[in-house]
Amino acid sequence: MKTLLDRPAPTAAADLTLRRGAARVLLDNWTGTSTVPSRTLYPHQWSWDSAFISIGLRHLSVRRAQQELESLFAAQWADGRIPHIVFNPALPHDAYFPSPAFWRSSTAGRTAGAPAATETSGIVQPPVHALAALLVHRADPDESRRRGFLARVHPHLTAWHDYLLVHRDLGGAGLAAVVHPWEAGTDNSPSWDTALTRVEPIAPDTFRRADLNHGQPTDRPTDLDYGRYVRLATDYRTAGYDDRATRFAFAVEDPCFNALLIASEYALAELTAELGGDGGHHLHRAATLTEQLLTRLWDENAGLFKARDLTSGELVDERTISGLVPLIVPHLPQNAVRHLEQALRGPHFAAPGTCLVPSYDLTGHAFDPQRYWRGPAWFNTAWLVHHGLRTHGLHSTAARLREGILTEAARSGFAEYIDPVTGDARGARNFSWTAALALDLLSSTGAGAGLEEAAALREAAVLPALRTVVKESPA
Repeated sequence: MKTLLDRPAPTAAADLTLRRGAARVLLDNWTGTSTVPSRTLYPHQWSWDSAFISIGLRHLSVRRAQQELESLFAAQWADGRIPHIVFNPALPHDAYFPSPAFWRSSTAGRTAGAPAATETSGIVQPPVHALAALLVHRADPDESRRRGFLARVHPHLTAWHDYLLVHRDLGGAGLAAVVHPWEAGTDNSPSWDTALTRVEPIAPDTFRRADLNHGQPTDRPTDLDYGRYVRLATDYRTAGYDDRATRFAFAVEDPCFNALLIASEYALAELTAELGGDGGHHLHRAATLTEQLLTRLWDENAGLFKARDLTSGELVDERTISGLVPLIVPHLPQNAVRHLEQALRGPHFAAPGTCLVPSYDLTGHAFDPQRYWRGPAWFNTAWLVHHGLRTHGLHSTAARLREGILTEAARSGFAEYIDPVTGDARGARNFSWTAALALDLLSSTGAGAGLEEAAALREAAVLPALRTVVKESPA
């Protein structure tokens, strides 16, 4: 059985090859304004993808990383939501489904404040953006201050968090709810199965999936799942994307989503202080959210966090990667941290074929090693767990996970995700957040400042090649 200790000692040459390969992926997936997750499967801009991508891009070009975030924020709705997709108008509508013609954001979302000139989806994704903005700022604070980066993004981030904490507090306890499985990021997780049984699916012959043109059906969500996803999005669109007017058939408090909101509230407190303001409001919100996360979503018997179905009021009895990501939250009780670290090493998540963390319980009734978020191990969630381990001083475990992530990124061709049983690469290759987060972990501290890494990349002649392609404009 493969373990986190099985990676051979890295060499400088291997790491340099990995750096160059990761940089090439990000260059190739650049559109001129942002970075697509995949040229084939995901040809538009995705919200939390761009946040992760900016974290890696900061080691290549701070300006490019800033632009990645700002291009996303330019499509923010007036009510504060950051849509999960920003569509590229140069692409045909059938390049991806649901397409701009399905979401109709500029018309159906007009009352909610959707931009008139940019087509987007009407739902959101996990709020990792303030954390990303902070890391981009830390990569070169002088450049960030000179270009006024924080002053520009700060209003977008505060409006985004306000939206989640006001409009999406559907449970009344302070946590943000997701109203579509796609909003959680873990699209077809078994955690959503019970709630989705209440949703009447739209007939599959009424829409045409584009994802199956570029992915294996055995890797992707089923037609039945898709029919329910489309129904939820259609009902939300019919209600004008109004959170108060919509009767949500699906509403869940997800631990990963809320943990990222907490981490980003801490980041926003620091960004506010950097701009000369008082970050105390955000620190208070982070503390309150942490209390509610523990009160509402912690399962002491399971030793991890679980989602809460707001229709039934019950915790969802499934172990998923979402229950481990809250390691990124500072000031968790030591008992919770200890249980979460034990879960990583235990039978539910210690995979035989990869050093990454499976998205679902290896012993669970719905485990599928190939199908999207029902078992496969993902690089972004592994990065988040690594970040959380470091947050709580678990440096030895974090270091082993870091080496595993880098090994898998190189071996898989920057795959979208990994089969946890066989170790085979699955999904798209040359996937942007895989490349970006590998770049981040190649820096001296993984999720820390990026100045030393930027110098190393210049010596490796990566930045000159980047600038040849990018032709960065002066501030």
